[in-house]
Amino acid sequence: MLYNETLIRVAIDGPGGAGKSTIAKLVAKDLGIDYIDTGAMYRAIGLKLIRNNINIDDEEELEKVLMNTEIDFNEGCIYLDGIDVSNQIRTSEISMIASDCSKKKLVREKLVLFQREIGMRKSVVMDGRDIGTNVLKDAEIKIFLTADSAIRAKRRYNELLEKGENPDYNEVLNDIVKRDYQDSNRELNPLKQATDAILIDTSNMNIEEVAACIKGYIKKI
Repeated sequence: MLYNETLIRVAIDGPGGAGKSTIAKLVAKDLGIDYIDTGAMYRAIGLKLIRNNINIDDEEELEKVLMNTEIDFNEGCIYLDGIDVSNQIRTSEISMIASDCSKKKLVREKLVLFQREIGMRKSVVMDGRDIGTNVLKDAEIKIFLTADSAIRAKRRYNELLEKGENPDYNEVLNDIVKRDYQDSNRELNPLKQATDAILIDTSNMNIEEVAACIKGYIKKI
């Protein structure tokens, strides 16, 4: 295990399909610290809203849902109210409602408080869209991953194929472009690169190369 005597928080931000989750998991495993997938938390909330037929704009009902929701991580899986929903939250429908959830102050406040508390008590690799700019502003290492939208769409398309789905590439690309716009233009904590974040374009890099690059920056501190 590396860095077990010093608190180190690695904040990884970037648009959908840039490889944040895959890279964050690998880096966390190699360093022997916990991986926190913040995007999955918003997806989990979105899944619960859909399952319970809750209108996201009904703030009274939304607050009730949030008060009675538990989200946890264990061995790379996310648990919603004690049930592993890691596969159920990786659909285009959930991606869109997760973006809507991220705009809601009630949702963000609950999840950000939880994320910050985790980062205060242990070393973590945390990925999302506003980790370095909002959640962990004092993170020891901040990374902003990006890639060409067509390449990101192809990656997501292949992921869906591997899961047995029959996606349409153009629809996946349109979803990526639409999600990028929503995330970058939302009023509350929009997606943007922190001024002290390291920019890494993964368009022509494989997983191992990106992970090695990030770990190289970490070793420098």
